[in-house]
Amino acid sequence: MDLQLNESVAFVAGSSRGIGRAIAAALLAEGASVVLTGRDEASLRETERALDAPERVLSVTGDFTNAETIASAFDQTIARFGKIDHLIANLGTGSGKPGWNQSPGEWQRLFELNFFGSVRLTQAALPYLLKNENGGSILYISSIVAVEATPAPLPYSAAKAALNNYSKNLARQLGPQKIRVNTIAPGNIYFEGGSWERHLANRREQVEQMLQTDVPQQRFGKPEEIASLATWLCSPQANFSTGACFVVDGGQTRSV
Repeated sequence: MDLQLNESVAFVAGSSRGIGRAIAAALLAEGASVVLTGRDEASLRETERALDAPERVLSVTGDFTNAETIASAFDQTIARFGKIDHLIANLGTGSGKPGWNQSPGEWQRLFELNFFGSVRLTQAALPYLLKNENGGSILYISSIVAVEATPAPLPYSAAKAALNNYSKNLARQLGPQKIRVNTIAPGNIYFEGGSWERHLANRREQVEQMLQTDVPQQRFGKPEEIASLATWLCSPQANFSTGACFVVDGGQTRSV
């Protein structure tokens, strides 16, 4: 299937590894130009080398919850490619402590990383997306913690749920401007350097038991399995898809 992404420009926040890196690779394979971003310059440069498409890749290092970093990155994108067609916000972390007794600082930290950073990114990108004759797309990478009760930290779950709600409401507001807004809620995705690699190292038996009992497919997902859906959602093939949350979890969730 030709996804008709040639000549398009995708800004992929959080793309030095894992899901974001896989999305960037999939978009490049479909002919798009891609902006890579991340906090760690060494990881970002290694990703850029691995993708091996220097004429269609721009790398920007920094904290993409920071408004000044975001503005500078978009300035660089416009200077290099002249436009932005797709924003993929792959920001956040589930790292935190269990239990209900969370400090105000912990609530603020996890909302900054998992919600407010994506909002800032969106507000900075929209002036460019609105200039496009054919609109564009925004895609948020959320989590199954946003749609079902899980053992994940409460502030993380609440922040991702807020992101899902923001996405759905934003889609209604931007529909007349031909800008589509969607969310992907991944389940347990394994990649090198990711949280599940650490969990396996620390408590392999419990993790393997969880996969056997909670996930009907009894395995981890792969970043490429999220990337294939993300690429389709950016494409004209998905032009009637907006305001949706796509759960990709091997059947783990029961409530959606």
